[in-house]
Amino acid sequence: MEFGVFSSGCVLPGYDGDEHRRLLDEVAMVQAAERAGFKYAWATEHHFLDEYSHLSANEVFLGYLAAATSSIHIGSGIFNITPPVNHPARTAERVAMLDHLSGGRFEFGMGRGSSTTEQRGFGIDDPELTREMFDEVVAEFARMWRPGEYPGHDGRFFTMPARTVLPKPYTDPHPPMWVAAGNPSTFRKAARMGLGVLCFTTGTPDTVKPLIELYKDEIRDADPIGGFVNDNVMVTTQLLCLEDGDRARDVATTLGSGYHGSLLFRYLDTFPRPDGVPEWPERLPEPTRADIEATIAGATAPYGTPEEVARAVQAYADAGADQLVFGLLSSTMDRDLATETLETFGAHVLRAFDPDPVHRTTRLREAAVAAR
Repeated sequence: MEFGVFSSGCVLPGYDGDEHRRLLDEVAMVQAAERAGFKYAWATEHHFLDEYSHLSANEVFLGYLAAATSSIHIGSGIFNITPPVNHPARTAERVAMLDHLSGGRFEFGMGRGSSTTEQRGFGIDDPELTREMFDEVVAEFARMWRPGEYPGHDGRFFTMPARTVLPKPYTDPHPPMWVAAGNPSTFRKAARMGLGVLCFTTGTPDTVKPLIELYKDEIRDADPIGGFVNDNVMVTTQLLCLEDGDRARDVATTLGSGYHGSLLFRYLDTFPRPDGVPEWPERLPEPTRADIEATIAGATAPYGTPEEVARAVQAYADAGADQLVFGLLSSTMDRDLATETLETFGAHVLRAFDPDPVHRTTRLREAAVAAR
């Protein structure tokens, strides 16, 4: 299993800083993750979601990360590929440019947005239309990246004449392609298209396991829309890994996870709302120490000492996840605590699960090129 970090520019009440400082915290977190041996850094794209995410222009953030790091892969988690938000040719250009500027370290994660606040802000009044937009657009990127002229497109949601889309990607044939997914139908579609899955979930290893199994079964018969099959499932969760287990338990109750969860279901209103989640402005309660003890005992999230965190990581590995990604700063966690957590995880847990210095996406891409 490989590991990454996730940046969202989250600015919660209780965080001792403003959005400027938080964006710089995110950069520092990625640099700390690289030093600790993490392989991936993902950055979200959200718009208009006060407190929940102030990271809107993630292509700018990722370009900065390309210069601020040297080995970690940087990924869009996601670029919104619906044409009213981002024209497909502009997305193809950004991907190729980031591929060049990172020296081939860019990972292209796609999505269609999950918030009507965002969709309606860009003139999309029916969320269901975003499915059709995605289906029209997704196969066009690989065509735009091929040598020579893109023949153009005349569709329902975007039209453009024949043009040469530049630059062409740095990597052969192009960066790894991923899509955000959270339900069985999207996992199945991703597998059939040969796309990796970015699984953004509030669930546990047990809840993601059947989705991963479905994906792994379906991807055997993939008809890839790109130049290779990216057989990969990334799962997001939180992380607090400290040498002192008592301190970890105390700190975990103070990070605003209840408030963050309330914001998630306030804004990401195309997600199913689980039983017990109140309507905003009512909020989920913050976890008690007993709640954290139960989480650690059940190995449902990586909190606690390195040994306790390793048990939770093993549960995700047993569920079949290829990559586990931690959104440390989607909380009130400060830069110093995030760095300590990453260093502790890197020193005591990471290499037991990931001794391979080469990224899985690199191996998959290079094997496909070699098999031509």
